[in-house]
Amino acid sequence: MEDGPRERTADGAIVFENLTKSFGEIEAVKGVTLSIPKGQICGYLGPNGAGKTTTVKMATGMLEPTAGRAIVEGFDIVKEPLEAKRVIGVVPETGALYATLTPNEYLALVGRLYHLDRDETDEKTHTFLKLFGIADVADRLMTTFSRGMKQKVLISAALLPNPSVLFLDEPLSGLDANTALVLKELLRDLASQGRTIFYCSHILEVVEKVCDRVVILVGGEVIADGKVEELKDMTHQGSLEDVFSELTSSENLAEIVRAFSRSITGDGGA
Repeated sequence: MEDGPRERTADGAIVFENLTKSFGEIEAVKGVTLSIPKGQICGYLGPNGAGKTTTVKMATGMLEPTAGRAIVEGFDIVKEPLEAKRVIGVVPETGALYATLTPNEYLALVGRLYHLDRDETDEKTHTFLKLFGIADVADRLMTTFSRGMKQKVLISAALLPNPSVLFLDEPLSGLDANTALVLKELLRDLASQGRTIFYCSHILEVVEKVCDRVVILVGGEVIADGKVEELKDMTHQGSLEDVFSELTSSENLAEIVRAFSRSITGDGGA
């Protein structure tokens, strides 16, 4: 068994080959094929139900693909799950953690799962929690924590093993403005060091500022893939928000807003 990532080919640090997931008759992800090179921050966008989180779950081994495969640092996530997961850090959309533990206990557990040195785990845990401003509650049960406090612990857990690939699903959820700013700058720094980041979010302003590349998913299929400026030029739009609206909305935005307004005020609403 290998201890680290294999030497990458030109294919990329993250590779999806015809990645597909069906739930009964519903095809949530339909043959997604992507190659994301080392050191790139790739924004993965789409409306609710587009298949973003399902993609992340397949790429990180939480769901097995119906067809196709996901390869991380040269490792097939289905055939070589342990090797792949050694190089992956994940912040899931659901924010699932063991809330009956304290942050210190939870991060110690993560360190054990990754077979990290205990002193290294303790040192990183103290540093991360201090930088996130929650060191004073490191021994408090997380059942009492706010959504943002739990998110800080999840991000710390994802960073703890020093992963070369990060999968982030709505990582800013619940974070205060200052912490969000720190995380955005941290992601840029990590990418400059050669780490690869797969970033799912609905906060398009952040994606536009942080991501090198944007992939847009609708109905489980990729409908756009390129740098933000390329997508703006392609759609003749001035912002990623406008690009997203044009590519993913089947109705006129202004008319939808007027219909909502009429319904709220009772002025002709159905």
